[in-house]
Amino acid sequence: MPSAAREPQLLDLRGVQCPLNFVRAKMALGRLGVGEELELVLDPGEPADSVPRALRDEGQTVLGQEAQKDSGEVRVLVRRAV
Repeated sequence: MPSAAREPQLLDLRGVQCPLNFVRAKMALGRLGVGEELELVLDPGEPADSVPRALRDEGQTVLGQEAQKDSGEVRVLVRRAV
């Protein structure tokens, strides 16, 4: 019987400065199994640009990125690939 898909884990990185937000995201992904997903909540601007780019450079799969109109936060969904 196939196992049910797990909900992505959530990691709120609002207010965390670069590069510490990337380090925390990378550590959280390291605790997941390959194929599992992590949803990041980032501040707009540099964090929303640099963290997904750095994760891609590390070989991870960024599945989507969406800015929340009401709060301004940016949500990024990442699947652990390596």
